[in-house]
Amino acid sequence: MNRLLSQTNELKEHLAFLKSTFEKNQPPESIKDKTFFAYVKQQTDPIYQLLEQWETNALAAVKEKKANVHPQQIISTRENMGLLLMHSFYIDIRKRRYMEIYYSCMYVFDLLAKSLQENFTAGEE
Repeated sequence: MNRLLSQTNELKEHLAFLKSTFEKNQPPESIKDKTFFAYVKQQTDPIYQLLEQWETNALAAVKEKKANVHPQQIISTRENMGLLLMHSFYIDIRKRRYMEIYYSCMYVFDLLAKSLQENFTAGEE
């Protein structure tokens, strides 16, 4: 459970980095730019791997009733974070939509972290 909490916090940090990237960068000259694609792949691959592990661990925690989050929220958050990974670099989405997805991810990360902490504290008593 500690691992899931640390993964959740790490993903929140990545989310802040992605938001900053989205706000500061300009879209690439061409979406077919192989050098840019290689850069994006290098930046996002570790996050994708972490996200995949997080989803597996989060779904297991929900199944074991260690977290009070609906499984669909976990799945949707993984999908939404995947969208943000690409949109943050390619800047091909409106800011309002980007922020909706961003806040949706942040909400579930916060909800999961709070739920894990509450269940951990309750288990100590």
